[in-house]
Amino acid sequence: MSDEAETGFVRVRLDLGYDGREFSGWAKQASGRRTVQGEIEDALRTVTRSGDATYELTVAGRTDAGVHARGQVAHVDLPEDVWGEHREKLLKRLAGRLPKDVRVWSLAEAPSGFNARFSAVWRRYAYRVTDSPGGVDPLLRGHVLWHDWPLDVDAMNEAAQLLLGEHDFAAYCKKREGATTIRTLQELSLVRGGDGIITATVRADAFCHNMVRSLIGALLFVGDGHRGPEWPGKVLGAGVRDSAVHVVRPHGLTLEEVGYPADALLAARSKEARNKRTLPSAGCC
Repeated sequence: MSDEAETGFVRVRLDLGYDGREFSGWAKQASGRRTVQGEIEDALRTVTRSGDATYELTVAGRTDAGVHARGQVAHVDLPEDVWGEHREKLLKRLAGRLPKDVRVWSLAEAPSGFNARFSAVWRRYAYRVTDSPGGVDPLLRGHVLWHDWPLDVDAMNEAAQLLLGEHDFAAYCKKREGATTIRTLQELSLVRGGDGIITATVRADAFCHNMVRSLIGALLFVGDGHRGPEWPGKVLGAGVRDSAVHVVRPHGLTLEEVGYPADALLAARSKEARNKRTLPSAGCC
């Protein structure tokens, strides 16, 4: 996965959003299930009249089935002649070809060293939940989780503070072979809005599989009084999955934004992100 397009190709950055309810996640699947990546790649081939050409997207963060995105970022390497011919009308043509639950907001030639996945310095998600006794507003039901116990947001924020920083989040991740679970959690905070909806903001340099939804599951257990504010931190320190930590449903989760460094730092960040991470040693014996 190069940080530069091959000779004869142009790297194009796409900013996009989607409603994840009818998608089996971001990544293409051999089963042929409907995915965001599959829809956009098919549309690209169609509007550029590229036949059987393969224009594979690289994304900032793969989202699971049912998860939404407002600020997703991807890149694709297009032949120079294709980009030159279609660049002015490509965005509008994609809008006409793509299904209504996925939109590309902008298309632009990427700066040197840009890699949508490895150049990113943070991803920011929001998880929305309500504890209203009457349930979720029907117009928001596809984006807000209903929790049928009253939630103490102050207790949840107290617990969240103990999870910040660089840790091995193995206790909150679905393990993948060969992948590290060390991440730096930069922000985890919750605010109750005037409409009663609680929005959790979760920002990290990267996330491992199910990490956000597991963290929210642990905080909900604190918020409704089943565990004390110290409990999520103890789970983190134990380093193993706890059966009491539930992975909450995906529809409350939205990828809001992806952050990148200045153009001059893109290649260096991409190289750094590819290094396998370890935590500092605590010393011998």
